[in-house]
Amino acid sequence: MTKLLLIILDGVPYANWRRLFGNLEGWVESGDARVRRMRAVLPSTSASCYASIHTGVPPQVHRIWDNADIRRLEMPDVFSELTRAGKKTGAVTHSYWSEFFNRAPFDVVRDIEYDEPGGPITHGRFHTMKGYGHANQMTPADYDLFGTLTRLAEVKGIDYGILHTCTLDSMGHRFFHDCEEMDHACFAMDATLAPFISRWRDKGFEVIVTADHGQDSRGHHGGTGEAQRDFAFYYFGTSPLPPGDEVLDQLALAPSILTRMGVPVPPGMKARPFLSA
Repeated sequence: MTKLLLIILDGVPYANWRRLFGNLEGWVESGDARVRRMRAVLPSTSASCYASIHTGVPPQVHRIWDNADIRRLEMPDVFSELTRAGKKTGAVTHSYWSEFFNRAPFDVVRDIEYDEPGGPITHGRFHTMKGYGHANQMTPADYDLFGTLTRLAEVKGIDYGILHTCTLDSMGHRFFHDCEEMDHACFAMDATLAPFISRWRDKGFEVIVTADHGQDSRGHHGGTGEAQRDFAFYYFGTSPLPPGDEVLDQLALAPSILTRMGVPVPPGMKARPFLSA
């Protein structure tokens, strides 16, 4: 039985993945991981991408146009289908994910942490970034987030877990990506993540490390530019992947996760899976 963890590092353009994440690239070089280019939906806006990552449908279908209109999505998604199949799910993410896939609006006391056997998110651990702005990122420590996901994996026994962190997206909006601050931030993220990947693999999990969208030289995303839409997709697992020159479709991620975990893909997820059972 495949167990899988999906790690979303928000807002990192493809070039900076390949240039600055030395541990991830080291695993690619050694053959322990494989990397592909993936392209975000349009608009390449954070909440729009989050919704598409787990529903497998474009914003024109799920109707999340930007970060201002957050609501419960009434369509099949990765959490709902895995729970229906009897699997345990976990999320360590921004609160938007809880609102999209569990309930909305987000109540910080009720929803910041929950354990609900009926799902669709079995074990949820969330943060809000309330007060976020240009001068104050309000992002939690990534080390703590990775530790929390590890606890869900090892103590709660989840089969599938997602982690989402906005650190690099927030810094990119403030500093833009071609600067010393972002070079160091990507280096630090890579170094923080690496020992957790090793631990998750030792515990039998396949791991995907990727982004929701990229970010251009002016710290922007949402539009059509390659730097705004394209990011890296690292896969630690045994399924075949498409050829290295093929750009993966973000809409195919949800059906690929379900296929890999042996769960039927709902009819609304129309993109062809790139992972096999």
